[in-house]
Amino acid sequence: MPCADLNSLISHLLEIGVLKTPAIIDAFKNIDREHFTPEDMKCFAHVDEALSIQGGQTISQPYTVAFMLELLEPKPGEKILDIGAGSGWQTALLAHIVSSGSAYGKVFAMEIVPELCKFGKKNLEKFSFIEKEIVEWICGDASGGFPQEAPFDKIIAAAALNEKVPQAWKDQLKIGGKIVVPIGGSIWLFIKKDNDNFEEKEYPGFAFVPFVENHPQLQ
Repeated sequence: MPCADLNSLISHLLEIGVLKTPAIIDAFKNIDREHFTPEDMKCFAHVDEALSIQGGQTISQPYTVAFMLELLEPKPGEKILDIGAGSGWQTALLAHIVSSGSAYGKVFAMEIVPELCKFGKKNLEKFSFIEKEIVEWICGDASGGFPQEAPFDKIIAAAALNEKVPQAWKDQLKIGGKIVVPIGGSIWLFIKKDNDNFEEKEYPGFAFVPFVENHPQLQ
């Protein structure tokens, strides 16, 4: 059975209506998921399913990534914190968007699992995003955010929190900024109205690997 191709995946995401914004569609066309999957999974790179990667983690389902990016609404020139960056695919999609045209946006990507951090960085190096300083790749615990580069225009996380968004993430977001994060089996959108108030929207029906803090290999 032949492998699915990138065009068929994008056509599928367009047909079901999850992929809508021209900048995000362009990123999906230019940042092929195949470059972020393990060698033995390449044939499944364009299937709309989550795939297993290093460290017991997954590369998210394309539908889910598209859904979350559409909620986030990344723009050229923005500074974005990408938490649980994993394989680097979502980071690369974001990097393509924030640096499009003559924009000088930047993505700060954090991954706590050491073997996955190496895997994701190696994948991103195929696109020169780190070399061009469009991405800063950080191996470490993101539960406290990344205060040295705050405030951020947007924050996105690819692993599920148990209950609530860390206060540090909320504090490190610009007013008017957005956080898109899984909590339990739902994706949540938080829009910062002022320093003390957030608009919240819940989108149930998703499954994610759990958010990891203080990974034992980092002790």
